[in-house]
Amino acid sequence: MFTGIIEEIGAIRAIQPSSAGMKLTITGEKVLQDAKIGDSIAVNGVCLTVETLGANTFTADVMHETMKATTLGSLSTQSAVNLERALAAGDRFGGHFVSGHVDTVGQIVKTRRKDNARYVEIDIPEPFRRYLIQKGSVAVDGTSLTLFGVTERGFIISLIPTTERDTVLGAKDVGDPVNIECDMFAKYIDELLTAREQTTQSSGVTMDVLMQNGFV
Repeated sequence: MFTGIIEEIGAIRAIQPSSAGMKLTITGEKVLQDAKIGDSIAVNGVCLTVETLGANTFTADVMHETMKATTLGSLSTQSAVNLERALAAGDRFGGHFVSGHVDTVGQIVKTRRKDNARYVEIDIPEPFRRYLIQKGSVAVDGTSLTLFGVTERGFIISLIPTTERDTVLGAKDVGDPVNIECDMFAKYIDELLTAREQTTQSSGVTMDVLMQNGFV
């Protein structure tokens, strides 16, 4: 589990293709201070497992499925990446619950600056738009953000100077892909309501039936 509060910007030092996908060597400092083999580190919002540790580096395997479902497959040597360690018991919680399991890849379609903020509009595939709630939460490349606006094709976020400076989002521009993880609670509630509706329909119990028999 993560919070979406990025701890530092790391970089891809090496990419080694493999039959299972690829192995990334990633530089970092803060996230490696207490790291152990087997720990989880979110890389641009994707939960990866530390396989080996070096001097300010760690390696992690990325499966083919993860490469297809996220932007990690498009990384190259020297690419900057957001890094965050998994949440430890007792840590302060400053963002929102982020699982590190990316839902989809979005694309930046528009940016504009107003005062000290930079507004970024992102389009996402239609099946995931149902989880977008005005003033709700979303993780973009692992960064916890509030939905400033919901559009027909996606959403708008507002980046303050700190977020621009301390995450990779500051260097993103129109056309760039970004990892999107929708709000966990929105997905759970939607799943529960969908399952309830399907159960009700399959049992033949509808609102009309309840009204006809005096239950409503």
